[in-house]
Amino acid sequence: MTARNKLLNAPPYAVEQTLKRLGANLRTARLRRNLTIADMAEKIGTGERAVADAEKGKPSTGVAVYAAMLWALDLLDQITDVAAPETDDEGQTLALSRERARARPKAGLDNDF
Repeated sequence: MTARNKLLNAPPYAVEQTLKRLGANLRTARLRRNLTIADMAEKIGTGERAVADAEKGKPSTGVAVYAAMLWALDLLDQITDVAAPETDDEGQTLALSRERARARPKAGLDNDF
């Protein structure tokens, strides 16, 4: 049986590599804290398989598992910078290119009778 979501079977290479790197980083952090997979699973309230899958970087692992693991490792604050508008150079450039040079009156119906 194949997954309905093609992203789960064959994510873009960069996505796949990033998930694997994140999983490896989580595993390293867990081991440095001398936590077993069972300890981590209990701490975040999930099964051992979910933790193991996250550490392998499986695309089918929910983002909540990754976030909970970061929380359990006291690393959750690092996720707040992901996609932050102030660090999105392309988004800022696009926003600036769309800014108006002057204000214009709104077109619409007038309620004065």
